[in-house]
Amino acid sequence: MRKDYLAFFVSLFLSRLADQILLFIVPLIVFQTTGSVAWAGLAFFVESLPRFLAFPLCGALCDKYPPVRILHISQVYRALACVVAVALFGLFDGIYWIVLLSAVCGVLTTQGIMAREVLMPHIFQQYSYAKTLSYSQIADQSGLVLGPLVAALMLDVWAWHWVVLGIAGLFVLADVAMRVWQRSSTVVPAVFEQHRDIWVQPLRIAFGHIGNLAGLKRLIALTMGVNLIIGVTLATSAAMVTGLYVAGKDAYALLQAAGALVTIVILFYLARATLPLKLLGGLSYAMIALGALIMAISPTLWLYSLGFLLVIGFDKMYSVYMRSVRQQVIPVQDFGKTVGVITLLNNLPQPLAGLVIAVLAAPLGVQTVILLLAGITALIGVAVASGWYATVKAELDVG
Repeated sequence: MRKDYLAFFVSLFLSRLADQILLFIVPLIVFQTTGSVAWAGLAFFVESLPRFLAFPLCGALCDKYPPVRILHISQVYRALACVVAVALFGLFDGIYWIVLLSAVCGVLTTQGIMAREVLMPHIFQQYSYAKTLSYSQIADQSGLVLGPLVAALMLDVWAWHWVVLGIAGLFVLADVAMRVWQRSSTVVPAVFEQHRDIWVQPLRIAFGHIGNLAGLKRLIALTMGVNLIIGVTLATSAAMVTGLYVAGKDAYALLQAAGALVTIVILFYLARATLPLKLLGGLSYAMIALGALIMAISPTLWLYSLGFLLVIGFDKMYSVYMRSVRQQVIPVQDFGKTVGVITLLNNLPQPLAGLVIAVLAAPLGVQTVILLLAGITALIGVAVASGWYATVKAELDVG
């Protein structure tokens, strides 16, 4: 791999690793300090909600300003926020500083995610976009998996405020790697003239593209179906493994590790293989729906694990498909603002799935709820496929 490419992926890995460490320690520190699950849950809500809400604004900024500069700001300011939070903790004490830090870093993380999303089609033009996405998601997934493990090891050695300073160091290293890439790369993404308004006008343009481009409407519908399953899987997997199947926490940790391994294997395959986009989308969607069905009817932990691995593993394959189609369909000058709105819409089913579990799990049972959501996902897939077939047939008849 070329030096500039390696530096880009190292920056992505370090940034994701630092972000995941922070995401992991905030609810944990709040719970250990207060002894309250409710306060820990509130801390998670405060740190995660701004991440999703910031996508449309951050997407609009990436269309208006050079994405490389935005990426540097994202990483440097996250490091600075960590140092400021530790200084405020030293002066005034209290755990609310770490919760506030996580909320601020969440918005800056979204800014960095959107900047990389806009950058990547320009950086690796000699490779297929699916291959580029596969390698980027390997780096991203590695940081995602290692984050909680590294956080646990750091907390065994240091108090939380020293861990936060370590996180600041990782953000600085991520920015250094980004600057190494920038010095080695000749890529200069075009910046298009934009409306001065970064609030209402970008939303109008984004929703205009979503309404007028049939491919985007179908893609959003499919992604919502996938995220229903991802949401219900994340919300119930711990309870299913340790409760319904009466396995220990070690079994749950092993299942999570297996999911990460399967994901990385699939991404490595996609990085080396050349598969048609429709095959990527159809196969991944079908495997996710099948995995949900298996989880819903499984009488044993082994069969449940098979369904879980299908859902978690093929989710990343679907992500490669989704982002590849998105990149082909959306006009380049409006890519950031449109993807920002789409990402917000795509992620709404995950908390919705959690709400469905909260309301229906007691009267119906967890597996029945999973079966219900799997049925909805399958119906969405059939409806989108039927609509696509009818469109193609009509075009052929006209031709």
